[in-house]
Amino acid sequence: MTSNLEGKVAVVTGGSSGLGLATTKRPAEAGAYVFIMGRRQSTFDETKAEIGERVSAVLGDVANLDDLDTLHTAAENERGGLDIVVASAGFVERVLTLNARSAHFDKTFGINVRRVYLPFGRHCH
Repeated sequence: MTSNLEGKVAVVTGGSSGLGLATTKRPAEAGAYVFIMGRRQSTFDETKAEIGERVSAVLGDVANLDDLDTLHTAAENERGGLDIVVASAGFVERVLTLNARSAHFDKTFGINVRRVYLPFGRHCH
């Protein structure tokens, strides 16, 4: 299938399972090369087998700025940059407000907010 995404480079965080996987498939089917980031190598292997040659997996945590830098560097080095960013990784941990601690807030904020606002770590500065 050829479309207006032919030759484009996309990044999908959380792109190896669930909604993120469905999101990864679309640009790949439309001709884009897709980088995905997630924390489980086994899931990457399944995604690669399903999508094929139009996907590369970068192991990492979207809440970690160094890992986001690694993702950005991979896209730059392997494909010369990127055109599309989809922040699909997300995190929910139910905690009563009374029981919430700073570590819970930092983890939730890091995954659900920081990675959207600063999608490629220090490269956004």
